Parts: sequence; structure tokens; C-alpha cells
Amino acid sequence: MKKSLIFLFLIAPQLFPGPRTTLLLNGVWQFEQTEDAFPPRIFSRTIPVPGLVHMAEPKIDHYDRLYAKSESAEFKTDHKVLDLQYDPKYSWYRKVIDVPQELRRQYAVLSIKKSQYITQVYVNGMDAGQSMECYTPIELPVGKFLNYGGKNEILIRVGDRGWLPSPAAGSTDKEKVNYIPGIWDDVELSFTGALRIHKALLLPSVEENQLQVKLLLRNFYEAQQVYGEQMSDTCIVRVNLVEKSTGEAFGQPVYSSAVVRRDNITPVELRLPLHKPHLWSPDDPFLYVAHIELSTVEGEAFDAVSETFGMRDFTRRGKYFYLNGERTFLRGANITLHRFFEDPDCRHLPWDRRWVTRLLAHYPKQLNWNAMRVCVGIAPDFWYDIADSVGLMLQNEWLYWQHHGWDDQIRAEYTNWVWSDGAHPSIIIWDAINENWNDYVGDQLIPELKQLDPTRIWDAGYMTGADMALDEMDEPHPYMTPGWMTNLAAHLQENPYPLGDLHWWPEQWHVQFESSAAQLINEYGWVWLWRNGAPSHLTRAFYDYYLGPDATAQERWEMQAYWLQCQTEWLRARRDLAGILAFCYLSDNLGFTGDWWMGDVAELNPSPTLQWFKHCFAPTGVYIDLRDQRYIKMGEPYEPGSSLCFNLVGVTDEQHIVNGIVRVRLLNLAGDDVWATSLVLEIRPNENKYVPVCLELPEKGGGYVLVAEFRKDMDEPVLSRRYIRVGRADKYKFLILPENEYLESPSSQRNAERE
Repeated sequence: MKKSLIFLFLIAPQLFPGPRTTLLLNGVWQFEQTEDAFPPRIFSRTIPVPGLVHMAEPKIDHYDRLYAKSESAEFKTDHKVLDLQYDPKYSWYRKVIDVPQELRRQYAVLSIKKSQYITQVYVNGMDAGQSMECYTPIELPVGKFLNYGGKNEILIRVGDRGWLPSPAAGSTDKEKVNYIPGIWDDVELSFTGALRIHKALLLPSVEENQLQVKLLLRNFYEAQQVYGEQMSDTCIVRVNLVEKSTGEAFGQPVYSSAVVRRDNITPVELRLPLHKPHLWSPDDPFLYVAHIELSTVEGEAFDAVSETFGMRDFTRRGKYFYLNGERTFLRGANITLHRFFEDPDCRHLPWDRRWVTRLLAHYPKQLNWNAMRVCVGIAPDFWYDIADSVGLMLQNEWLYWQHHGWDDQIRAEYTNWVWSDGAHPSIIIWDAINENWNDYVGDQLIPELKQLDPTRIWDAGYMTGADMALDEMDEPHPYMTPGWMTNLAAHLQENPYPLGDLHWWPEQWHVQFESSAAQLINEYGWVWLWRNGAPSHLTRAFYDYYLGPDATAQERWEMQAYWLQCQTEWLRARRDLAGILAFCYLSDNLGFTGDWWMGDVAELNPSPTLQWFKHCFAPTGVYIDLRDQRYIKMGEPYEPGSSLCFNLVGVTDEQHIVNGIVRVRLLNLAGDDVWATSLVLEIRPNENKYVPVCLELPEKGGGYVLVAEFRKDMDEPVLSRRYIRVGRADKYKFLILPENEYLESPSSQRNAERE
């Protein structure tokens, strides 16, 4: 009996009264799976909403097959979506709720923010509707099915990815193995008057000092049945703004009348003039709230919603991005959340707000990141709320890699996407496609959606100005070690890659960078590791070639950190890029790629790569322009006692002159300086500051590390390093510089929070 009482408490919906009364239906639902499309007779499991079916208790029958992954890398480049490791089933969610009698005269809408794949809803045994949309809200009028003043059964059936209809937009990622279904965002039942605010899109303009409010108004009154009956209704729209942090009013309320067609959706636009708004930026993520009210001409309330937004402009001028009129370089990484969904350690983490906040705020701030790409699949809505509040700019990418979808359905889903997520100031780029081409999306749909939302940049995968008229940005992916080749060793022997040389580029990339569009490098590296330090499926050949098959996890982690540090400096040294986003900050363990965490991902324990990213992603840095001699199998060691000359390259993303001191040191295996010098530097915005340095190498042969430490004022030093070989030896040993002193762990943050 005690267990039953607890269960009833957990499933009780939360009630939010007002002009719009909302029952939040998140929490524990009953759950079961069937082989056919008929509802189960008995529900033997429970499941949290939001979540995916792997969270059901007791576990679903094929749970182990969802996570049946090899713990040793096997060279393979992709996986076909219909090569299933499990038997597809229908997943059934059931919840019984009370609906108050006093809501009888209201109009009810059931909203499922995100559910995958193919969602069918029944209310009290009646068919309320179906949707194939997986990443945008499903909203179904259900008022005529409800039992007011009594119990109501909500039954939701979710299908398998393999059953997704051909028209559905996207949903294919060749590096995913299992497409786990489930209701993965909020569910709510809301009640309004006969006129409802269906969608609200808030579009700020700092340049014009105004906020454009676009609305879709739903009229639930019946359409005209006989000649002479009323076909539309007049309403009043009122918008007033407040500061989110203080609740203080900002500006004057704006009113507008609108004529709304019956049993239809009518678009309405308002413009609010603003005087000296407080701007949103990564350094100051200031937020406002727009309270939007819908009423009769006489003042009787129909509906009201509140939308959070930030005042910011994000634009492109030539090859660069501008935030609020200032040139802004994007620095950050990628999150592949939908791959993480199939990670054995995923569990409840994507819906744990504390964990997501640490992921999006705690480390990015320390790593000097201001941006991130949500890659091959968008996130639950609260992820964007967190990004808004901490000042993280996002390239928001649809799950569209391989072709899947018909034009009309792609248009419907992408349009719903813009309307649904368009109020978030953190979203600065809509990313329609990953590494692919689609003529309809690039040439027709993006220009249309640019009219709907002119405040953001659009990316269309590998489409460039040669493929589409509106080419605002391109996404080059300069993977310099082609790990997809079956004979990597032979390729690299003929085409050696000079890691650490900041000016080496193959010819095809010079052609790419001649484009007038902004160039955002949002993937690079190809040195992925799993969280136990083992190579991934796509990098086994890479690590075998450079380190040998018997390398330790620590040796691979150290190489990965050094490799990505050098490549990040290589990209930062180009001043004609709009930004760089490394790949990948969060992915699935034991998969094709990997991320930069060690051990249990719930602890967010950073690998050496993240430790070194703090340096190469610093807004201002001084890098050593010199080819690596520790890993790269080319060139001869330097002669003992000879002179070594190289350049330092100073860069800054700041829009002002930066002055500082750089100390250059050559360290031996014991960590002793065998040579050192200091220089005063002045680095101007958007320039490469070249400083030649010459030193006399030691007479003693061995492995050495060059270190450049740049410091401005009292800031922590920003480090660059290169390994060199002096003299001939059968084997060289190198000093491993400490990394773990640089990043504060989440555990230390939790201790500070408790204090």
C-alpha cells in the first residue's frame, strides 16, 4: 500500500492556473511494449517522462541489445539504419489524471515537445491524432475527449525508427547504431479560451532598437457551417516586457487588434520600440521576458504566455560574424546528444539539469569557449534555456546527415523548428544539414525561412555558393589524417602531415577559403578516444600507426591532447576564419568517434585534451610555429649544438590591442631550462604577430620540449609547446608537462556551493 501511495504522488500533475491553465504531465508514467499496434492489457513497468525507453523499470526485454557494443575497436566507417540489433516494438505510455470540472468551458491542447518516432495519442480511448515529427512540438486539441471532473486516461504509442515514414525530415546518422525511441521532452495539458497563442517568435534588432513579435493565433470556434455565420473574431494582443532578473518593467506595453479566422491559425506581427536595451552576450547574458496576452475587445482574457528572450544581433559581414556590431570569433566544440542517447552510461543524464549545467557552463567558461554546435540532432528545450542564461552561443543542427524526407514535410518540420526554438538568444545559427547537399533545402527553403527569421545565419552542410544563392557560411571539416582509409600507413608515408607547422595547407583548402562566405570550422581532429583511453572504430589505424598497437591509455591521451592543441593553434593562426569548433565534447562511448571525458561520464572528469584546450582556445595566445618531432615520422633530428630558428605567432580575438610578455623556454627530460628568453609583444586585432626566435641547441642529445608562455597583466599564462629531437638515438623520451592544475573539477565547485 505504501508503494502505491508513492506512485500516485509521483504521477500527480502540476497545475499552473491563470488565463492559460497548465497541467505539467512530466514524471512517472506506466509503460509497456508490444509487438503489434494494439495496447497492452497490463502495464508492468514505469518510466520517467521526459526520457527514452532505456529508462523503463524493470528494464525492457531487449535492453542489453540496445547497448551491445564491442569494447575493442573494429575498423568500420558507418552503420545502416535498418541493421537492427534488437526487435522493434511499440512503446506505450499511460497516465491517468484528474481534470477539474471548472475547466469544462476551456479549450484543451495536449503538447508533447519532442517524441521519437511516430507518436500516436489516445485520450479516454479516442484517437486524438498522430505525428511523424521527432524534434518539434506535437500539439493536439483534446478537449472533446476529456472527462471533466473525473479520471482521464492518456495513452501514447511511440513507434520504432525503422517505421518512420518516408516523408519525415532527416533522422539518419550513419554513425549511430541504435535509434532509441521515447518521449524525450516535456508533456503538458493546457487550457485556454477559444483563441489561443499557438506560437510566439521573438526577434530582436539591436540596430533598429526594436523587438519584433510574430504570433500564430489559433481560433477554436467552429468554422462557418451555413451561409451568413461568423467566419472570424476580433481580439486584442497586448505585449509588455520585464527584466527577467528583477521583474522590473521595460518600456511601455504595446497593443494591437487582430482578426482571427475561425477554426484556423492566423499570423499576427507587432513591433515594440525599445530605448537603450541591455544587450545579451556571452560575457553578460542579460534576459528579458515578454508577457503576451490575448483578450476580447472588452478585455476578457483568452490566453497568456511568457517568453524569455535576449536583445542581441548576430550577423555576417563578409567572412566574419558580428555580435551586437562587434566582430566575434566563435571558439568551442560539438555535442552529439543523439549519439550520447545510445551510450551505455547515458542513463538519466540528458534530463539532469545540474549535470547539463555543468556540461554547458562549468567547463566551457574555463576553456574560453563562447560557442558550441549541437550536432546531428537538437536537444531538449531546457538545454537552450541553460545556454541562454550562461551566455553560450549555439549552432543548432537538425538530425539530417544522410538523405531522408520529402520536401513538403521537411518544410513543415523546419518551419515548426524555427517557430518553436526561435526565441532563444543562444541560438545564433540554424544548421539545416550535416556534410551533405539538398537542393530544395538550400535553394528554396532556407531563403523562405530567412524571411521568417532574419536574425540568424543559415548553414546548409557542404553546400556552398556554387550550390545555393544564399550562401552565408560554409563548414569546412579539415580532417588531415584520413582515418577512413584501409591503408593509412601507406597514405601517410607518401603524404606526411607536418603537425605543428602553422602555415601548411593542402591546395584544395586554399580554394575553399577563397569563398566570400564566412568559414566556420566546426569539425576537425580525427583523433578520437573512448573514455577508457582506447581508440575508437574510426581511429584504431591512426593510433596503431603513430603509437603502435601496444600503447597505453595514458600515451594515447597525451598524444590526443598534443595533437588537438597543435591543430587548434594551426586553425587559430588563420585570421580569415569565422570560428573553430572542435569535435567532440560529448558523444557515445564505444562508438565510431569519442569525446574528451575519462571514466564515468556522470562525473565529467576531463581528459588531458580539455586541460590543454584552455590554452589554445584562450582569446589571446602566442604559438610556436614548428613541426612536431615526437610523433610525426618525417625529417631528421636537429644536430646537437646547432642553431634552431622559428617563428612565434601571436593572435588575439579581442577587438583591441593586447600587450603582454612571452617567455620561451627549452626544457629537458628533467624539466630544467637549458635555454630561455623573454619578449614584450603588442598584438593587434585580426593580425598575425610574427616574432622570429633563434636558439642554440644543447650538446646533449635527447627529447626536448619548447614552451612559449604568454602572459598579460596578472592573468594565468597561456602555453604553447612543441617536441623536438636533438641528436640521434634509438628512442627518445620527452617531458610530460602537468595539465591537471589548470581546470577546476565539478566536485570542487560542488564543495564551494555547499560552503
